[in-house]
Amino acid sequence: MQRVRKFVVLTTAGFILAGCQTNQLISQQAEQSVSAQQLQQTQALKPAASTPSTSQQEQAAYTADLWQLTRQHMQLDLDYDEPRLQAQFNWYKKHPEYMQRVASRASRYYYYILGEVLKRDMPAEVALLPIVESAYDPFAYSHGRASGPWQFIPGTAKHFGLKTSWWYDGRRDIVASTDAALTYLQQLHKRFGSWELALAAYNCGGGNVSKAIRRNKEKGLATDFWSLNLPKETSAYVPKLLAVSRLIRDAAQHNLVLEPLANKPVFEQVELDSQIDLAQAAKLSAITTQELYQLNPGFNRWATDPDGPHLLLVPANTAEQFRNRLAALPAEQRVNWTRHKISKGETISTIAQHYKTTSSVIREANKLSGNNIRAGKYLLIPSAKHESSEYSLSQSQRFNRKQNQLAQSDRNKVSYQVKQGDSFWKIAKNNNVSVRELASWNQMAPGDPLRAGQTLSIWKAETQQGLSRSDQQLIRRIGYSVRSGDSLFAIADRFRVSINDIKRWNKLEKSKYLQPGQRLTLYVDITKAR
Repeated sequence: MQRVRKFVVLTTAGFILAGCQTNQLISQQAEQSVSAQQLQQTQALKPAASTPSTSQQEQAAYTADLWQLTRQHMQLDLDYDEPRLQAQFNWYKKHPEYMQRVASRASRYYYYILGEVLKRDMPAEVALLPIVESAYDPFAYSHGRASGPWQFIPGTAKHFGLKTSWWYDGRRDIVASTDAALTYLQQLHKRFGSWELALAAYNCGGGNVSKAIRRNKEKGLATDFWSLNLPKETSAYVPKLLAVSRLIRDAAQHNLVLEPLANKPVFEQVELDSQIDLAQAAKLSAITTQELYQLNPGFNRWATDPDGPHLLLVPANTAEQFRNRLAALPAEQRVNWTRHKISKGETISTIAQHYKTTSSVIREANKLSGNNIRAGKYLLIPSAKHESSEYSLSQSQRFNRKQNQLAQSDRNKVSYQVKQGDSFWKIAKNNNVSVRELASWNQMAPGDPLRAGQTLSIWKAETQQGLSRSDQQLIRRIGYSVRSGDSLFAIADRFRVSINDIKRWNKLEKSKYLQPGQRLTLYVDITKAR
């Protein structure tokens, strides 16, 4: 039987839940708990209790717009007199288009995330943390193997019960990752007694924060966040969140126009009984497949994970239609089934690869206990109902799109087959590219393992094409930080390259001036550079 989880919101003072439990991590144990719940009808998020001076009209405005609600529930010291905070604030203030773009991206998820934050009586600023972590992009993936809106690395994700499989990555699941992130932050706050220290520990790990506190105690120094000697990234991380929060709080004062976010649910969560093709689910919900992926970024492939979680987010305004249509669709028709005749030499693994599924799915569908199959026999294979392009935000299609974008650049693609003993560093060095670039081109992180026989895409700059191997050894890709007083002419003269090459390598617009601190990529002949 299908069940719908509607996102229940908060009452006034104290944020008491209106008859619902907090969302559980998506794990086997949590799924059993969730399936036993029947949650109440959705309401709007409520503001804090009004003061006698607050007019009814102002109170209505607070209730109607999530940005106003956020401002009302901010708890952190956003006006602390600290150069690091002011520097970050100045940057965000100078880039209103960035803030507007991120705010637009957040619009699908912010009602839910802010509601979960307030439900736990946490500072509203925490709901803005994905701006710093991922620019509110659920598909964000860092060189450190962090993924999703809250940027979980694999080890931390596993610790908090976020499932990862060929079909699904819970780090990108809006509901599951939000629950895990808020639980983690609450644990850190309980440990350190300060939200600033909890946020620092979220970024660099509780152990590093504890060590910094211990060092300061031994020296008789203060142990607040601003007094600690923390990693460079972490020292900027907390100020970034405070700066973003201050700018949103004082948006009108700094002429930052944020489109109001309606205080009403964007999606509802439907519990399914079995796997479903995402293109078919989109059709049942009367939206595009791309829109469905945006609500369900945790799914890697063309369908939900056959082993669960059997949960799907659908737009709130079409949820009832989706439920009715789903109820009329038998489970066996929720995915497409292909009757495959086994050819000589085929294995379950090769067949699974051909149909973009997994060996375990084929074994389960055909009630096979092992991998033994016979030529001439038939297998039933669950497969996508539509062409690959229909599943525009699946992992494979995101990879293909990135490759197509690179193909339009001034680079040329080289395919490289990984050999025994290879590493990202070795391959990158031999091809004169950076490790991060190489990993990114192949939707990997530098720490991901390579396997012999794996094919990697390498995109080489045109400057290297047609050069002999000995000449290539003389060309180096370097990163250059623009200094005060620099000009394109001065840089080109120093490194003996052309101004046009610098513009092309860095896609510089003619009207743009160089700024101190700006990073440039140069391909330099080390025998000519000064």
